[in-house]
Amino acid sequence: MTHTSGHAYDMWNPDVGRDMEATGTPSIITCQNAALMLPLMSDPGEKWEYGIAIDWAGKAVEAVSGQTLSRVMQDNIFDPLGMTDTGFKIGEAQRRRLAKIHARTPGGLVSTDTEIPQDPEFHMGGGGLYSTVGDYLKFARMILHGGALNGVQVLQPETVAVMSRNAMGSLTCNAMKTAAPPYSNDVDFVNGMQWGLSFLINPEPLRTGRSAGSLAWAGLANSYYWIDPGQGVAGVYATQILPFFDQQAVQAFEAFESAVYRAVRQ
Repeated sequence: MTHTSGHAYDMWNPDVGRDMEATGTPSIITCQNAALMLPLMSDPGEKWEYGIAIDWAGKAVEAVSGQTLSRVMQDNIFDPLGMTDTGFKIGEAQRRRLAKIHARTPGGLVSTDTEIPQDPEFHMGGGGLYSTVGDYLKFARMILHGGALNGVQVLQPETVAVMSRNAMGSLTCNAMKTAAPPYSNDVDFVNGMQWGLSFLINPEPLRTGRSAGSLAWAGLANSYYWIDPGQGVAGVYATQILPFFDQQAVQAFEAFESAVYRAVRQ
């Protein structure tokens, strides 16, 4: 859960891509079980590298619960929090409201048909959910309030506290250099950060106003969130743009976050 297992993604590690090509291993976004059959890129505990370890964590949840990851999350997170528009599969009414993923090209944004498989071999622990900003904000607020929202306790406060602490010892996160430009630019905002149990943690305050020790992470199509327990602030910002860490999307996100903190101070 700290991305120090030695697993990696082909998007940011070219050695993974070469292994996939040589062995015919499919991409993780195909949601095929064979996509998890990748070698470690480093010894466990040696370094931080973002990768398929969270997908393996999802498999562990299924093994322990005897249920699909989708069912576990529906019963224990989405339904209790009232996240009615969140799930791995899109209903017909939701599809009519779906914002398509767009690709940034030299000629501007172009609509694509990129979509996570609707009948996969497995649901990814590391991604693949469809949601809305309003729904995801419910999750962020639950973490902000120590595991509870609107009188519903989803996690115990001590669990959230453990999740929110640096869990990688003296290691720090490193920049992610793209190995797949259509899907991601170079990602440098993680460099020097810490990692908890599923959250990126900034050890120092950010220029936007975010407090040290806040929690955050992102989705591939330039969706970002942060949770700042120190100031009681959480925010969600979502686009449907590839590649990841798009300069214009990130600038808009930073402007949004800064505006939120200015409003809070007023």
